[in-house]
Amino acid sequence: MSDAKQNQKIEKACEAALEKFQKIGDKKYADTQSKLEYVLGSYRYDGNPVGLYEIGATALKDLKKYQKEKPRLVSKKLIEGLENALKNK
Repeated sequence: MSDAKQNQKIEKACEAALEKFQKIGDKKYADTQSKLEYVLGSYRYDGNPVGLYEIGATALKDLKKYQKEKPRLVSKKLIEGLENALKNK
């Protein structure tokens, strides 16, 4: 997979994770949510995806934790999309 396609994949996965955290609205994920917002903006400015991978991994961990608490609120598709985007870097 080309770097450009891979970068799009991680960007989309991080966007989806950010949207989920916004819907969840739980204060304990506010830090991850704000970091996702920051790295998405940073990536769009400079095109460097390093932050997306770093914070994407944190978001994946948090989403898996939340999924254990409330399985119906975090889709398997969201988790898998983030996992696939992270493993292909």
